[in-house]
Amino acid sequence: MAFVVTDNCILCKYTDCVSVCPADAFHEGPNFLAINPVDCIDCDLCVAECPANAIFQEDELPEDQRHFTALNAELSEVWPKIIDVKAPPNDADQWNGTSDKLQYLTIE
Repeated sequence: MAFVVTDNCILCKYTDCVSVCPADAFHEGPNFLAINPVDCIDCDLCVAECPANAIFQEDELPEDQRHFTALNAELSEVWPKIIDVKAPPNDADQWNGTSDKLQYLTIE
């Protein structure tokens, strides 16, 4: 079972989680991170590191976030891996906790 990055990561994109991932399973897009479900080893280390509480185990996803399973798999195939912590966007704290941000997801 893989972990999944969900809605609250959009526009926050804190990268604290990538520093603890022993499988280098994270991929970076313009304003979101995705976990490659093939690379994820289900270790649970990333969950505690996410300041946005945006990472869930696949079988514990809230019902309204289930579509992020397929989205993580799709985007992790086209986005580059990220293994180093980067500064979040300047307005990340303002977006943290805002719901229904899928409309703001930038793919390219």
